[in-house]
Amino acid sequence: MSKEGRPHPLDRPVARLVAVAVALTAAGALAAIHRDDLAGLLAGTAAVPEDPLSRCVAGQHATIDQGVADGVFRPEQATLFKQRAEALCRSTVPQ
Repeated sequence: MSKEGRPHPLDRPVARLVAVAVALTAAGALAAIHRDDLAGLLAGTAAVPEDPLSRCVAGQHATIDQGVADGVFRPEQATLFKQRAEALCRSTVPQ
């Protein structure tokens, strides 16, 4: 408090409301800038990668995970299969 008994201008409720407004504006600006990054999170699924290598690996991993879920092979085998699938994608997909 100052000598006259009045609070400092930054301690007033209006200053706090302005601070909250600035914080919300900054958060909104960040959300707008990263809307493409956040779209996958909001939809509940990861965004599909754009490059062919990532799409190939993601597709192979999904197939392997489905095989584990269906009981076609064991989870230990899935690790090896995923490594081989990545190697296959790296050798067949042009970069």
